[in-house]
Amino acid sequence: MKTFEISTEEMEYIIANHFGIRTNLIVPNVSWGLGIHECDLLICTKSGYCTEIEIKISAADLKKDKEKQHGHNSDKIKYLYFAIPDYLNTEEIISHIPERAGILTIRNNGKRFVVLHEREPQRNVKATKLTTQEQYEMARLGSLRIWGLKNKCTGYKKERKQLLNKIKELETKIKGIEEQ
Repeated sequence: MKTFEISTEEMEYIIANHFGIRTNLIVPNVSWGLGIHECDLLICTKSGYCTEIEIKISAADLKKDKEKQHGHNSDKIKYLYFAIPDYLNTEEIISHIPERAGILTIRNNGKRFVVLHEREPQRNVKATKLTTQEQYEMARLGSLRIWGLKNKCTGYKKERKQLLNKIKELETKIKGIEEQ
């Protein structure tokens, strides 16, 4: 039973903070530039090893994930986690998550969201560190995300200003009508 609603973006933020945005390089939606499959969140530690977080907010999306040809396999990924809201934490749903993957459950405890480690991942023994160039590329991808968001926010600020001006216009018209 759903106890709360949560978006993919909210889960990204919660998980990134859980893994330490001040100590690790964490980039959302990595889909090109590193020669690996699309990753919802890619975490690179100071040592250069990566962890992939696959975020699922619906049972249908989780079941569909099994159709991906890459199967979340890459020698650049040391650990794989699937992150789900607590309302998806059922035996039937968990059965769709690969055995080698760790499971993170996001729970709302009434005051804040918490990340629970339900199952630890198996280490990919073939995993290699990202090269310095690959780490740079990952950081560059993260930087591109920031500038894209800033551009989007600027557009929202302009739109908000236009809407506020329109509201003032309408209020003036209404006041004029009421005074008649």
